[in-house]
Amino acid sequence: MGQYTLSINGAARTLDAAPETPLLWVLRDQLQLVGSKFGCGIGQCGACTVHLDGVPTRACVTPVGEVGRRQVTTIEGLSKTGDHPLQKAWQELDVPQCGYCQAGQIMTAAALLKKSPKPSDAEIDAALDGNLCRCGTYLRIRAGIHRAAELAAQGAV
Repeated sequence: MGQYTLSINGAARTLDAAPETPLLWVLRDQLQLVGSKFGCGIGQCGACTVHLDGVPTRACVTPVGEVGRRQVTTIEGLSKTGDHPLQKAWQELDVPQCGYCQAGQIMTAAALLKKSPKPSDAEIDAALDGNLCRCGTYLRIRAGIHRAAELAAQGAV
């Protein structure tokens, strides 16, 4: 066991965990940040995606002992008021079906939009490759990302 102080959603959080404990378990079980979901446990589905210094990262395979001083952002920290352009677009277009994968989809898309504010379909497909949607809402996810890009360009942040 070790004690870690992590920067999570802009706040310092101190916790006790074994260094090999997956970040996902720390977020969900100790900090009650349950937006990131457990899907596969091997980093292949994307349901657990968070940002480490803005980079989409699979929290189910990231040991808490390796986080260090990097800033962790979860879906709960994407926007304090839930008005991020992606969150607005998701609601406007009714993107999710069951919703299980959507936090990971949104977190991956947020990093894409930061890098490419007006992504092409090919850029979206490449960035979200590996984020699985059991319901197959990939076309709605892509439309949501395009709509979020429009909202961001209009200053709806």
